[in-house]
Amino acid sequence: MAARSAGILLYRREAEGLRLLLVHPGGPFWRGKDEGAWMIPKGMVEPGEEPLAAALREFEEELGAKPVGAPRALCTVRQAGGKWVEAFALEGDFDTAELKSNAFTIEYPPKSGSFRAFPEVDEARWFTLAEARAKILKSQAPILDALEELVFPGSTRSR
Repeated sequence: MAARSAGILLYRREAEGLRLLLVHPGGPFWRGKDEGAWMIPKGMVEPGEEPLAAALREFEEELGAKPVGAPRALCTVRQAGGKWVEAFALEGDFDTAELKSNAFTIEYPPKSGSFRAFPEVDEARWFTLAEARAKILKSQAPILDALEELVFPGSTRSR
């Protein structure tokens, strides 16, 4: 069975249109990568855990703040590696200067015997819908389409 993750796409409405909160993963693999490297805050659904509960937990672990409000089911996508991601949408706000991500530890450099801690998320940033389409992991792009349809039903163009 493929791994399952769940996450929240936080969005806000501004005079210029929607702004979407995406995160950049921390650690040496993602260092220096930008376009196609951003994602929604998400993480593994633990055995017996409901996807929404996992999404709320992961949001808080990765950003350091509890999401406020009631997220709405958005869509489920399959990432390139086979993992399924259940996405939820939540209208709200987050001050990116307040980012306080949890950390993970890996052997780095590989086979060195040395272990280092890295933040799970090293940056969070607000993007327009068009900017987000360029920045997000290709396999998570359908999440943006689903949000656009949720916020602007029947729309055929980005706002």
